[in-house]
Amino acid sequence: MDMEKYNAAWLKAWSDKDVDALVDRYYAPDVVYKDSQTAAGLHGSAALRQYLAGLFAAMPPTRYDPEETWPHADGKGYSGRWIATMDLPDGSKRHMRGFDLVILDGDRITLNEVYTHQL
Repeated sequence: MDMEKYNAAWLKAWSDKDVDALVDRYYAPDVVYKDSQTAAGLHGSAALRQYLAGLFAAMPPTRYDPEETWPHADGKGYSGRWIATMDLPDGSKRHMRGFDLVILDGDRITLNEVYTHQL
């Protein structure tokens, strides 16, 4: 699998706030997802679907642009760095850098840990 292409397509689904594509195409049914708002992690696609629907409803339009992708030596995932650009209601923009740890089973994400900071 071309991890760079996979990562770019996956981040586009995030930019599009496409919950169905993310949950049904990219994440495995037994996914474990962790970010700063879900420190204990979310387990399973139903929990992730509910979380993403709420998250996307609360977020301004946001574009996730891949910066760099590092395939893991075992071929079972990758790590990737990205920049998010948020279009705020007042017309300004906010930028955030993120880093994902992605573990795959085939072409489905079984573990996704997300780390972010403001730029």
